Amino acid sequence: ANRPGHFTGVTTVVTKLFQIVQPDFAVFGKKDFQQLTIIEKMVRDLCMPIEIIGVETVRDVDGLALSSRNGYLSEQERAIAPLLHRTLQECREAIACGYDSYNNLEHHAVEALKNAGFKPDYFSICDAKTLRGINHKTEQIVIAAAARLGKTRLIDNVTPNLKPSQAWGMLATS
Repeated sequence: ANRPGHFTGVTTVVTKLFQIVQPDFAVFGKKDFQQLTIIEKMVRDLCMPIEIIGVETVRDVDGLALSSRNGYLSEQERAIAPLLHRTLQECREAIACGYDSYNNLEHHAVEALKNAGFKPDYFSICDAKTLRGINHKTEQIVIAAAARLGKTRLIDNVTPNLKPSQAWGMLATS
């Protein structure tokens, strides 16, 4: 929503690359969960004979997702940056403990990030397959965030371990 047309451009470029290279498989990092999800859907929708493999996010010892973008952070910003992942983890833990007010969690997380000096683009708890709101068909959720710290835009996500339809049960009771 904050970057209209971005993923249309991504899918166009990746489709052209896949047509030229014709790979049997392609590897994408899970750090950009939305991109991975959209590429997986594109491959399914276009019946491309390509296996998409998502690889886990590599993290520094303090939890910050490794990225070339981290090099743009000042020393002070680098010290604050791991808070993005910690905030995602806190939301995951709250959900795992049964907290089911997703809107309240999102609002609290955005405020915590702002108070730490981030400028959040989004902090969203959504269906991991559709990237839309959680509903009765949701089997897995993702908590994803993008926020600017200084001039650097950081992204990260976590996926809570929920049993199928547990997410809907939580939502229905809120």
